[in-house]
Amino acid sequence: MTQIIFRRLISIIPVILGMTILTFALSHVVPADPARLLAGPRASAEVVEKIRHDNGLDKPIWRQYLSYMAGILRFDFGQSFSSFRPVRQDMAEYFPATAELTIFALIFAVIVGVGVGILAAVRQDSWGDQIGRFLSINGISMPVFWLGLLAQLLLYQKLGWFPFGGRVGDEAILPPTVTGLLTVDCLIAGNWPTFLDAVQHLILPAFVLGLEPLAILARISRTSLIEVMREPYIITARAKGLDQNLVIFRHAFRNALLPIVTVTGLLVGYLLSGSVMVETVFTWPGIGRYAARAISSADYSAVMGVTLVISIIYLTSNLIVDLLYAKLDPRISFK
Repeated sequence: MTQIIFRRLISIIPVILGMTILTFALSHVVPADPARLLAGPRASAEVVEKIRHDNGLDKPIWRQYLSYMAGILRFDFGQSFSSFRPVRQDMAEYFPATAELTIFALIFAVIVGVGVGILAAVRQDSWGDQIGRFLSINGISMPVFWLGLLAQLLLYQKLGWFPFGGRVGDEAILPPTVTGLLTVDCLIAGNWPTFLDAVQHLILPAFVLGLEPLAILARISRTSLIEVMREPYIITARAKGLDQNLVIFRHAFRNALLPIVTVTGLLVGYLLSGSVMVETVFTWPGIGRYAARAISSADYSAVMGVTLVISIIYLTSNLIVDLLYAKLDPRISFK
């Protein structure tokens, strides 16, 4: 297992290298001039050139890339042109909010999506199956930004059930930062009023972000479980008179888990990238909103930092999925 992990980690290196080359090249071909944006619209040409020289923007692009990669090896992601702070400091501040939102959205998607898929597979062509199909199709079809605006219009403005956006209300007393996850920090500090406020603020963005992954997991769970339920050993178990729940959850569901685990690992990267829209709509102070501001201001150091972190998390989640394969199905071998 140690050798498997080592080989997977080695294989990640060229993927990350290729991603940095592609992202760096794309961020430097946009028509916006970072030096001009940093100096301001009324700055003179001399001031713009000085800023360009001080930030190394006048060097050839290949030298800028080598300088950037040398900084990455020292865990230095450069300085943000928009916040005037190190990108590493910005990431440490904004990432916990995105991580908390992603975790809640993923938990919601897995529990409800897999549950709906199991119900639809066990009761094929029933009303439960039809409702599951309807929810899956609509969940995949609806754009996340449109769903977010619709949820705000209905559940905030019309009904007043949930707050508009942000992590907590203006009057909330924040707990000491331990993990960066506000709900966890509130539990550690025993700050129940702020915990309930944070959960209330999480529900809408987590629902909007997790609805499409929920729909995907529901479809995959249904298809995978139906396929397994048609296997001869399941038919034999039913013929022996075993309890239906025992057949489904002990024999069938475990063998149907492989595609579900695969899709769940892929959805981690989707949730992190999809958080850009959701965080913008709900004014959520995470790296998605930070990346949106960086893109609009041609802050390529911040864009590169966000892209690199999301890529590493995505590749790590896929590594975990590969290792779970061996646990779920010992017949699978890695070479």
